[in-house]
Amino acid sequence: MKVTDAKFMQGFIRMADDGFQQGWHERNGGNLSYRMTEEEVESIRGELKKDTAWIPIGTEVPDLRGEYFTVTGSGKYMRNVILDPEANLAVIEIDETGKNYRICWGLRDGGRPTSELPSHLMNHEVKKKATGGKYRVIYHAHPANTIALTFVLPLTDEAFTRELWEMATECPVVFPSGIGVVPWMVPGGREIAVATSKLMEQYDVAIWAHHGMFCAGEDFDLTFGLMHTVEKSAEILVKVLSMGSGKRQTIQPDDFRRLAKDFHVTLPEKFLYEK
Repeated sequence: MKVTDAKFMQGFIRMADDGFQQGWHERNGGNLSYRMTEEEVESIRGELKKDTAWIPIGTEVPDLRGEYFTVTGSGKYMRNVILDPEANLAVIEIDETGKNYRICWGLRDGGRPTSELPSHLMNHEVKKKATGGKYRVIYHAHPANTIALTFVLPLTDEAFTRELWEMATECPVVFPSGIGVVPWMVPGGREIAVATSKLMEQYDVAIWAHHGMFCAGEDFDLTFGLMHTVEKSAEILVKVLSMGSGKRQTIQPDDFRRLAKDFHVTLPEKFLYEK
C-alpha cells in the first residue's frame, strides 16, 4: 500500500489541515506526531527505507525503542501537508537504544522532523506508559485565545483549569484531569520537553506560556477535539474579560460536583474554587 493511501495517514493529513483551517498554524508554526500500530507499519512496509542514517534525537526514550512515528517536518507549513504529504511529513523509526531515529519515508526534498521532536517523543513515552499504550497522538499548535490568556491569568494549573472549566459546561467532562501550565521556555530543547512530560503524567493538555498548546490523545479526533474545546473555552473567556465588568454569575463548586456525578468523571477539588 502507498503510504499516502493508508487510513492513518489520511487521518493525519486531515488533522493537519483542520488545524490550519482553524488559524492555529501561521507560517511553519505547530507540529503533529502519531505513534503507529504494528499493523499500520506492516501495511506500508514495502515503501519504508532501511538504509538511511541514524540521527540523535537529543534525548532518550527507551520505552519507544523500535516504534515508528509519523511526524511533521521542521520548517514545513501545515497548510502544505494536504497538497504534498511526502514533501512535508516523515515516517521515522526509533532505534533499539531509544537515542536515535532514522527517516524511513517522506521529506522527499530534504529536511528533518519537527525541531520539537524531543518534546513529542518524551511525551509519547509518558502517555504510552500512563495509558497502557492507548494514547498515540501528540499535537502542538498556536491557538490565539489560549496564548492571549497567558498574558493575563496567573500561570498556574489551578487558575487556567478553573477559568476554562467555567466557560462551557462540557469542559470539565472533556478534560476532567485539568490543564497544566509551563512557564515560558525556549522551544525545541530538552528543558521544555522535560517540563511538559512531567505535566503529561497527570494532564492531557499543557499550555506553553506565550507560545501555544500541547495536547495528547488516543486518536486524531479526540486529540483535535480536546484542543478545539480548550481554545473555544479560551475564546469565551477572552470575550468575558473584554466586557470589563466582571462576571455576574458563574458555575459554583457544588455545580461542578453535581456535573461530575452525573457524567461519571472525577474532578480534583483543587480546581473547584476561584484562583
